Amino acid sequence: MERIVDISQDNQHLSIHRGFLLVERDGTEVGRVALDDIAALLVHAHGITYSNSVLVELAARNAPLVACGPNHFPVAWSLPIDGHHDQGGRLRAQWDAPRPLMKRLWRDIVAAKIRAQAALLLSRGERGGEGIRAMAQRVRSGDPENLEAQAARRYWPLLFGEDFRRDRAADGANAMLNYGYTVLRAATARAVVGAGLHPTIGIAHVGRGNAFALVDDLMEPFRPVVDHAVMGLLQDGEQEVSRTVKERLAGVVATDMQLPDCVSPLHVALDRFTLSIARAFENADGKLDFARPIFGPRQLGFGDMEAGT
Repeated sequence: MERIVDISQDNQHLSIHRGFLLVERDGTEVGRVALDDIAALLVHAHGITYSNSVLVELAARNAPLVACGPNHFPVAWSLPIDGHHDQGGRLRAQWDAPRPLMKRLWRDIVAAKIRAQAALLLSRGERGGEGIRAMAQRVRSGDPENLEAQAARRYWPLLFGEDFRRDRAADGANAMLNYGYTVLRAATARAVVGAGLHPTIGIAHVGRGNAFALVDDLMEPFRPVVDHAVMGLLQDGEQEVSRTVKERLAGVVATDMQLPDCVSPLHVALDRFTLSIARAFENADGKLDFARPIFGPRQLGFGDMEAGT
């Protein structure tokens, strides 16, 4: 199983040894992970050193190295230059994708995200999820009414309580969400590069300073999986981004997702979804390979994940 590896303790050295990522402190080995098992490497600590071979071997496996700031959001990334055998053709198709196609893709992504949010609420017996679910049917090409934001304003208080506000600089649940989204963002970046696409050329996120605009677009339907994990941590009494919290949130990449033909881990669903985006750019057909989060018995059926018109 692909793993998110988090380096969160200070003054450690990372190197490569016989196909393993080796972690040492003061010359003593404290851990090792098979390189072929690593989906992404997150670095949160101070005084970390690593050999050039670490970057080379991670890049050979399309696994990003992510350096994170105090709020657990990425501040730097290392990604391979050559991520796919048809990278040149796919990059041209991505760059030349017509605006109507991009707007249709964003409609489908937003609708899928809203449905996943509704499914999480309904799995918890929250009747407000029905109203949010209905909003997904109203998403039009390009989401001109910004139903994504409208749904979010209703979703967060229903999930975490009336007093909750999503604030990236806050601690508690917000900090846990930051960390979980960092894990998801790293896994999505890996899938994007592996599909031969450029992470900067976004569909709806188009900020000039955002080097991972496409990553931020494509992770949207998967965010409720992180929200679900954070809710579980809060129910277990966790209040900050502890080692236990990191371990559990790093595991979101292994969360089961329902695909049309099977149940697979989230990282597999990300690969399939990203490849469908690449095919949409090449063929301009807009048919995406969505997965359904599995939250509970009241979850929506897979057919409900199809985009509205």
